[in-house]
Amino acid sequence: MIKFLDLKAAYLELKSEFDDAYHRVMNSGWYLLGQETEAFEQEYASFCGVDHCVTVANGLDALGLTLRAANIGPGDEVIVPSHTFIATWLAVTQVGATPVPVEPDPATYNLNWVAIERAISPKTRAIIPVHLYGQPVEIDPILEIASQHNLLVLEDAAQSQGACYKGRRSGALGHAAGHSFYPGKNLGAFSDGGAVTTSDAALAENIRKLRNYGSQVKYYHELPGINSRIDELQAAFLRIKLRHLDEWNARRARVADIYCNSLESIPNLVLPHLPEGLKPVWHLFVVRHPKRDELQEFLTAHEVQTLIHYPIPCHHAGAYRDAAVNKQDFPIATELAETVLSLPISPHHSETDITTVCQAIKAFAVGQ
Repeated sequence: MIKFLDLKAAYLELKSEFDDAYHRVMNSGWYLLGQETEAFEQEYASFCGVDHCVTVANGLDALGLTLRAANIGPGDEVIVPSHTFIATWLAVTQVGATPVPVEPDPATYNLNWVAIERAISPKTRAIIPVHLYGQPVEIDPILEIASQHNLLVLEDAAQSQGACYKGRRSGALGHAAGHSFYPGKNLGAFSDGGAVTTSDAALAENIRKLRNYGSQVKYYHELPGINSRIDELQAAFLRIKLRHLDEWNARRARVADIYCNSLESIPNLVLPHLPEGLKPVWHLFVVRHPKRDELQEFLTAHEVQTLIHYPIPCHHAGAYRDAAVNKQDFPIATELAETVLSLPISPHHSETDITTVCQAIKAFAVGQ
């Protein structure tokens, strides 16, 4: 079986480093908001190219707390992609604001900036572009629109650690960015985790308070905050993985090259489109096929694990059954949900693994 993702492989590759970090933290006697967290925040801020990194419990909190820190809430609207993981929408509803979906570019699957202007109303306060599948959004036109309307641009960088747009890393492209360190991410912890990166000092200070019961000084609570903190073990593990992130992203790129070169002539199979000036990190390698379900079943029968990101558009999800959204207004998101398929990709897949996947896809094409 060729697994979609083998999380244990990352541990085994750097086992001695992880084990040393575990003993260092456990012997320190300090397990929350300590030296490891502070060091990781400084290192990740430097990696992204911003002044501040504030770690939190997960990627959803990273987005939601940033919106709260920017005083976005009930009565406000936030523009979101119609095709994304539901956390992007949940962060908006978590603060009481209304998500306003905009269709993706059908070539890149990322938020289509051309359609943003039509979605802006007097209630609009922010735009959340998602660097979906590890490919950066074309951000400059979005920033220009946001500047004209005085809107916050909050990157959802959960899938794009290390990706670059015109030489700048994701996490430093908007006014702030929410990151996820869920174990399957390019920079993943061994539990949940998240962070906000920004060069806005006031925003960062508010998020630091909100994540820790509204307090920066113990028992002095300035804001109605929550408990959203990463632990010292995860911070120590992330520091190790961060040192290897560029190398591991390069390995993902080599896997993607094999796919692109081997599958470019397969009938009806749509491969990822890469605009100039973008450097993706291949969090996922997503193809499209009109007979997606049949292809997935065929690959499963040939011991190749695949996933679908994502099978149900957010506006079709039960969580938003009562939202004032016409389910027929987003045909691109609906079509993507019916045709996308994610193939195995990671820094730990071998060339033989990926060649085997390609051979199975070719065999499926021959049978059509």
